Amino acid sequence: MPSAGLVPRRIVQLSALFAMLALFAAQLVSALLPYVPVFVAAAAANLALDIYLQYKQPGLLSLLGKIRFDVTVRQLLRDMLVLVGLLRIDGIEPLAEQSPLTITLLAFYALHFGCQAIAVMVRRSRALPIVTRNIDASALHLTAAPPRILSRRQAHRLLTFSVPSTVGLLLTAATTHAYWGGIGLGVSLALIGGGALYLATWLLPKKRAKNDERVMEWLDQWLAEYKPTVAMYFSGGTTSAYQANMWLSTLSKLDGKPLIVLRERFMVQKIDATDVPIICFPKVATMFSLETSTLKMMLHPANAAKTSQVLRIPTIKHAFINHGESDKLSSCNPYAKAYDEVWVAGPAARDRYQLADIGVDDKDVVEVGRPQLSPILPFSGAPTGPYTTVLYAPTWEGWDGNPGNTSVVLAGENIVRELLADPGVRLLYKPHPMTGSQDPRAGAANERIKAMILAANAKRSGARPGPEAAAELERRTAALDELTARKFRKSADEQERMMLQGAPDGDAQAAVAEATAAWEAAFWASFPAWEHQIITGARGDLLLLQPGGPADQ
Repeated sequence: MPSAGLVPRRIVQLSALFAMLALFAAQLVSALLPYVPVFVAAAAANLALDIYLQYKQPGLLSLLGKIRFDVTVRQLLRDMLVLVGLLRIDGIEPLAEQSPLTITLLAFYALHFGCQAIAVMVRRSRALPIVTRNIDASALHLTAAPPRILSRRQAHRLLTFSVPSTVGLLLTAATTHAYWGGIGLGVSLALIGGGALYLATWLLPKKRAKNDERVMEWLDQWLAEYKPTVAMYFSGGTTSAYQANMWLSTLSKLDGKPLIVLRERFMVQKIDATDVPIICFPKVATMFSLETSTLKMMLHPANAAKTSQVLRIPTIKHAFINHGESDKLSSCNPYAKAYDEVWVAGPAARDRYQLADIGVDDKDVVEVGRPQLSPILPFSGAPTGPYTTVLYAPTWEGWDGNPGNTSVVLAGENIVRELLADPGVRLLYKPHPMTGSQDPRAGAANERIKAMILAANAKRSGARPGPEAAAELERRTAALDELTARKFRKSADEQERMMLQGAPDGDAQAAVAEATAAWEAAFWASFPAWEHQIITGARGDLLLLQPGGPADQ
């Protein structure tokens, strides 16, 4: 069933679309009669509504694009109806006054389409064959991106630059004085013409980066100077970045020169704060620059369709390190035999591969433990505080949807119910990010568990941290965001981000680590020791909950 807030939102969205169609109808009827007050009001309201929806509800207008009623068609229809209305209004001479206005309006559209052609050329000229981060790419002559309304927002450009012409033509309709329309069209022509000329300057040699061949030569030179020894390779969808992010701290601590290799352009900004150099190879042809580098080892935290492409490089040894282990079939995937080695946490994972009999030789399985858990302290005795903190972090249901893959479906509610019934237990519930994505039953059970925890918290009471704890968390959050938040202009493109995300400062990285640790301590200190928690965010290190950590003090 749709959520409670979804139905009213859909009603508002449909009402907006019907209102636009009604305004088109009103503009048409009032233009044919003609009835000037309604004609002017309908045309102005129609354009205003389209601009509002374009900026605030672009997804809604995309539905109109699917039926070929996109922004260009809508604006052409509006302008045509305005011209029809001017033809039928007494006091406006069709040949002496309206014809020049019509010709000027056509010139505006010609410049609009010309500007769009320039925008396409600019975007193509700024799309480099690779994307980097944490690498000094100043030798590539990178420049800031042009304004987004000129280069990437043709709908915004058309509607915004049409405002003066529409206002001028409507003033002509109201006053029967053609010069208002001429003034409005002149302003629109100046805007679109000036914008096109300004955008074209990004095609000049001064603002153009090196060509693809020179970029790849630069990369080969950088690889020769950096001399990478081990890389982490990652490819995936928009929600899968956590699989790579969990290995960042381990990768940065490795001996040698680490490197992160990505395949999707958007993934460059999905990787969390790190000082490890990042290179994205969108096309497989460019990736083979790694073959001539000093890179000898590549780690793979996840299987992906594009993984087979990098496995072709014979000079690199490939190891599958996974992003987590469980009894799901994905933890003994037959694809694992494509790697030179499979690194696992311990004997249970080794046995899992052998029992599955999928072709992974036992000699190729290497037990390396789970490096991310290295900060955990050895057992030093039972908790001494009033509450024992219990972490329940079930995995998801897996691609095959087998209910035995996750405890959430068959046992999750019983586990949580028993833990919540113990007055001496504080529960931390951390479900897998993909819980419910394959089996609706898992998603439903997950929601019921969350409801149980919230209800249990409502029945508990105790001292809460004072306002100084919240203030400290807010201060630490602002300090961390100041160091790690990627503050780019809305107009920034890949090239501009590459320019701004050059080689990191060593002192800056130390400051990030210090700010992160301070934030973690403030985060857990902001919760009362008796309150159960539902953990879904990326921040909030659970390792700090061990005895002696900030949350235990």
